[in-house]
Amino acid sequence: MAKALPFNPPPLQGSARVWGTIALSLATFMNVLDSSIANVSLPAIAGDLGVSVNQGTWVITSFGVANAIALPLTGWLAQRFGQVRLFVTSILLFMLTSFLCGLAPNMTMLIIFRALQGFVAGPMIPLSQGLLLASYPPALAGLAMGLWAITTLVAPVVGPLLGGWITENINWSWIFYINIPVGLLSAFMTWPIYRKRESVTHKLPIDSVGLGLLVIWVGALQIMLDKGHELDWFQSPQVLGLGVVALVGCALFLAWELTEEHPVVELRLFMRRNFWSGTLAISVGYGLFFGNIVLLPLWLQQFMGYPSIDAGMLLAPVGLFAIILSPIVGKNVNRVDPRWLASFAFVVFTVVLLMRSHFNTQADFGTLMLPTVVQGIAMAFFFIPLSVILLTGISPDKIPAASGLSSFVRIVAGSFGTSIATTVWQDRAAVHHAQLAESINLGNATATQVLAGLGNAGFSPEQALAQVSRLIDQQAYMLAANDVFYASALIFLLLIPLVWLSRPRLTAAGPITSISSTLPAFKATDKS
Repeated sequence: MAKALPFNPPPLQGSARVWGTIALSLATFMNVLDSSIANVSLPAIAGDLGVSVNQGTWVITSFGVANAIALPLTGWLAQRFGQVRLFVTSILLFMLTSFLCGLAPNMTMLIIFRALQGFVAGPMIPLSQGLLLASYPPALAGLAMGLWAITTLVAPVVGPLLGGWITENINWSWIFYINIPVGLLSAFMTWPIYRKRESVTHKLPIDSVGLGLLVIWVGALQIMLDKGHELDWFQSPQVLGLGVVALVGCALFLAWELTEEHPVVELRLFMRRNFWSGTLAISVGYGLFFGNIVLLPLWLQQFMGYPSIDAGMLLAPVGLFAIILSPIVGKNVNRVDPRWLASFAFVVFTVVLLMRSHFNTQADFGTLMLPTVVQGIAMAFFFIPLSVILLTGISPDKIPAASGLSSFVRIVAGSFGTSIATTVWQDRAAVHHAQLAESINLGNATATQVLAGLGNAGFSPEQALAQVSRLIDQQAYMLAANDVFYASALIFLLLIPLVWLSRPRLTAAGPITSISSTLPAFKATDKS
């Protein structure tokens, strides 16, 4: 058998390209689906496993943090084992950990299995994007990214709806079991199409110290954010200790990575204006988006009386415009300054969140759904232009590191966004509850009238006060959700100047085309 030689494989043709696109899209779909399918199922999972809904958010954040930690390792693993083998192995391990999640007997084990699931899922999205771009000629690279973006946007549409239906009609465990047939189909389709397009493999040293420090400070910071509200933040020695570990760990991590010859995270990329501005914009925007998309179904189910499936139906339309517009954005991102496209996305996000900040407890289904439909427009103009901005001007050999680092920051921001949004929501609800409760006294004619009406309806004084307390809770959490939506809208507006600090350079070939030409070398397989 002849020695493997590096080469750049030609694009796939005809049916092979179609089936290859479907196979890669299924894996991406499965991965992104699992980051959103649990959102509407959190109350059911928490109730079944005997924990609070606030503790149940660990089901989401544990997946996100572990996924983010695995992302910087993708480049090293791909060079060590090969892109195609790593991609298929990642799919198979994802199926196994999904099965374990479904079997979890308690919240502790579910969180552990979700963390494992997120870790093995790390390589799937960057590798699927790279393999897909290599399947298309450079002239169609924009279309390829548009198609890939559709997949990442369809999953959040289907996730809440499917999760709600499964929770209502079967059992929450099946939100994890459904990954098994999808994963099997993707793996068995991917291998025969891509196995002869395997990348060159060679041994590289791994920055074990940097990886260890990364796990320590990111994990400590995430646990601090999740436990902070429950333990009264820095009044708790445990939270204070976690904060010190996170701070010291981060400082040591930065010092080590900036001096290491083969760092696990290439922090020097942040010296580039396009990279740091684009990464910061896409990460903060994603954190805001993800935090709000977790908060909305929690509010609807806990305080508006919506069952899981109805909450899922209210979130599902986010992909309608996104699916339609993403290919158009992908085909035209070479022709239009991506800063204008990203700015438009942030303006639409601001409008959507301002609409939500005016919700009240009397809002009907259509009123609640309208902002979700409009949000799909923002999603279509969000990912592709900002990805182009942050990768512009980076040399071909640094593209994989840049993509992994930006994805790492974005996913960590999504996990932090979930923790921060739910914590602020709880804190603001307590403030509003105290303010509203002050008005329930004998000097308030409305309160007196309500209590008298409840008494006439057969309620005892204690029952009448309990009923009023429930109404106050509903109003307090509604006002708190409005506060989070409004603050998020203002932050989205502040991201627009950040985008314009970048200086993307549009060439005749266009930024997307240049990105598609930077994929790593592959090896030929000699059948003899």
